[in-house]
Amino acid sequence: MSTASAYLSIRGIDVDVIYKDIKNLHIGVYPPLGRVRVAAPMRLDDDQVRLAVIQRLPWIKRQREQLKAAPRQSEREMTTGESHYVWGVRKRLKVIERPGRTHFESEGDRLVLYVPPGTDAKKRRSYLDQWYREQLRHALPDLITAWERRLGVTVPKWSIRRMKTKWGSCNRETRHIWFNVELAKKQPDCLEYIVVHEMTHYFERNHGERFTTLMDQHLPDWRSRRDQLNSAPLGPEEWF
Repeated sequence: MSTASAYLSIRGIDVDVIYKDIKNLHIGVYPPLGRVRVAAPMRLDDDQVRLAVIQRLPWIKRQREQLKAAPRQSEREMTTGESHYVWGVRKRLKVIERPGRTHFESEGDRLVLYVPPGTDAKKRRSYLDQWYREQLRHALPDLITAWERRLGVTVPKWSIRRMKTKWGSCNRETRHIWFNVELAKKQPDCLEYIVVHEMTHYFERNHGERFTTLMDQHLPDWRSRRDQLNSAPLGPEEWF
């Protein structure tokens, strides 16, 4: 079966379109992030698909709201025995209370938190958030430098922040790129995919055919990386 693909942005919603030798158009909304995917007959063009999606927007939004309300991992109490993900690996938390500096150590399948006695769960979660940010600050510079060389561009500024709707974002005017702190929980390949995705926006603002072509050219397996990222477990604070 012959196929072709497109990547559309429709009223703020990213839509993956696969054109196939089929009779009818099918729209699906998939967990965990509410990704919208369309299987469309080869006889249709992007504008016709865009119109079909717009007509189904109320239904799409309802599906995405249902996913948003779906059960997620319970809020972490930051006690010994809990599971936490670090670069896609599930680790068991061990808490050691002792005077002195608070810090984390990743040891095999364990994540060890050294913390002063009496530190509450909220403060421990804050320390974990800071630690995840440190992981990204160590991982991102080499990745960005490598892709600056490959793409022939310069990233003048990048930041890490918590985002509810995106894994990353790019301001094409200032060329500032933001990365979601939750990426420190995912596989390293997923982080590289987001780096390339956001840097590709330097060349193309929208997620259209040119954007897809550039992604195919520079990171041929980007779709599988994206799917891996979107299939990873969600924490209580993550939204699509």
